[in-house]
Amino acid sequence: MMSIVPKVTSFRAVVELVSENSRIFSGESLHLRCSIPDVHRSNWSVEWFRGSERLPENGENFHLWNAHIKEAGKFSCQGARKSVVGIIRTMQSLPVEIDVDGGWAILKAPSHPPLVGDTLTLSCRLRGNPPVHETILYRDGIEVMRQSGQNLSFYLSNVTLEDAGMYSCRVSWDARRRTYSVISVNTMVNILEVLSHPSIEIYANVTVFKNNKMKLICHVQYNARAPAPPVHFYFYKNNRQLGLAKSKNSEMVAVDPGQYSCRVKVPQLNLVRWSQPSNFGEMPE
Repeated sequence: MMSIVPKVTSFRAVVELVSENSRIFSGESLHLRCSIPDVHRSNWSVEWFRGSERLPENGENFHLWNAHIKEAGKFSCQGARKSVVGIIRTMQSLPVEIDVDGGWAILKAPSHPPLVGDTLTLSCRLRGNPPVHETILYRDGIEVMRQSGQNLSFYLSNVTLEDAGMYSCRVSWDARRRTYSVISVNTMVNILEVLSHPSIEIYANVTVFKNNKMKLICHVQYNARAPAPPVHFYFYKNNRQLGLAKSKNSEMVAVDPGQYSCRVKVPQLNLVRWSQPSNFGEMPE
């Protein structure tokens, strides 16, 4: 007998963290929601997964109640519906990683990495509500800030790439004539440049490009927040500019040996970045 292979759509389910935190204390609860981007509004059922394990829960909403450490993992969802050709499924959603912490302190970092020049806000969440008298922030095991009182948030202004690292917090309080001190597990914090240093790719494939042409591609990471100002691309051969500024990151040029590079400029932000030069073909001596 022939087995029926489920049909898979071209679109992907989307899982959303409804709760505020993806790292929670054991005993806390968490809420995820799954949506199916189907313009035809078909009637989909929803399946949930932790890693490759199919979970018994069904439906748009997923809850972890009174969570245990062992319930942590990467959660995803998938839509399924019946049709005349059998079961049709969406592509499985990209996973959301959920951590369940059995300790007393959790350091909460921004869900999106801050940009160079931003203020980095880090908050130390504490199990219960003890009378805190001191909180210390560490980066890569070295003390960064120390503050007294009940304030559990830290603000690092005008951050640079050097501020990236593994952060943790230590919280101390007094109770029953004793001092208690707890420390969170490490949390990775990345810092992004608004405009990275570009690299140039020379793509010369005669089977793809005709008329003795090759393609210059200027790869760059641009992280400005919306509405992001426009980017201008410039291409160079032997330090001489090839044509005018471009709004796209590629340019078709004649196949010709030389040293190629690109420059990326964001005029409104006064940012300019150059690639390292790349040699193509045999350079004349």
